[in-house]
Amino acid sequence: MSDFRELVQKIHESQPQAVLAVAGAGSEAVAWLLGVAGASRTLLEVVVPYGSLSMVDFIGKEPSQYVSVETATDMARAAYKRALLLQENPIPVVGLGCTATIATDRPKRGEHRCCIATWTETGSATYSLRFDKGRRDRAGEEGVVSWLLLQALSTASGLEEDVALGLVPEDELVTGGSDHGDALTRLLSGEVDSVLVETDGVMSVDATFDGALLPGSFSPVHDGHRELARAAGDMLGKEVCYEISVVNVDKPPLAKEEVERRLAQFLGNANVVLTRAETFRKKADLFPGAAFVIGWDTAVRLVAPRYYGGESSAMLTALAEMWASGCRFLVAGREAEGTFHTLDNVEIPEGFRPLFQEIPESRFRIDISSTALRSESIRL
Repeated sequence: MSDFRELVQKIHESQPQAVLAVAGAGSEAVAWLLGVAGASRTLLEVVVPYGSLSMVDFIGKEPSQYVSVETATDMARAAYKRALLLQENPIPVVGLGCTATIATDRPKRGEHRCCIATWTETGSATYSLRFDKGRRDRAGEEGVVSWLLLQALSTASGLEEDVALGLVPEDELVTGGSDHGDALTRLLSGEVDSVLVETDGVMSVDATFDGALLPGSFSPVHDGHRELARAAGDMLGKEVCYEISVVNVDKPPLAKEEVERRLAQFLGNANVVLTRAETFRKKADLFPGAAFVIGWDTAVRLVAPRYYGGESSAMLTALAEMWASGCRFLVAGREAEGTFHTLDNVEIPEGFRPLFQEIPESRFRIDISSTALRSESIRL
């Protein structure tokens, strides 16, 4: 095989930055990437989810098979999401996953093979290699995996390099790939966790967001929502973005057409984040450090054990985890049955009062609701 330095240098000179996740093999490629000047331009992080619990934690589920194209793709997707969080400049990022079972210090009954996948904003690519078992020792198989990893990373980085892998006819390499579908379809299928929809309709999947979120169904959006966003934005000194979850605790998921209908209300006026986070605990996971703008009635539910399976301990744990993530809640008063209720009317558990901040009535009060507007629309 030729020297790796020339290829690694080209990768370092390309634009994308990457997070690599390797398990079972591929560590030699990591060493090569780090051993050539300019590695900081390419590598954001290297993760080694070698143990089973580590892998489950990294990809978010128990793999049906640890060395498979599916698992490599799950690793690449998780690495891509990690890269979005770590990127320091608005440049493309790549997630790469490599999982392998190769020769070791004891005989293996199964095949020697590796699976590598890359994930970018536009699509994914996969590489599945089965070795001619017994032809190479561990160092030989590790070398081939590492060259294949460089091939995958260079291709995902936009390079057209034909890497000599040193394969023999008895080895079997199968490649594949696919373009991602549109952002809404990917969100509704569960492939991505969130979609940022800007005022001009441009969508970004799993984008980072630094601001405050006003969650709701917005069916329809009305002046109360808009004034609440304005008041909260003035208090915080930052953008307030609307958030719509496409899944709900008690209702079926929203249909794509319904999501599009609700989004149309915001075009040209405000940014919207679409998520699959039906609870505030999940929202806090997606957006650590965010301020959530809510009404009095939502705050009441947030501290009610009946919304946590009737378990006070589950409610307290959720509040503690959201607090630990840096999140907080701005609470606006609401009229109900002729009485205006504020944060003072919420029974906040002892010790959690700093998690909540009141939006004074002097800053915001509009007695209107989407439910009332829908009822009025039906009567008309």
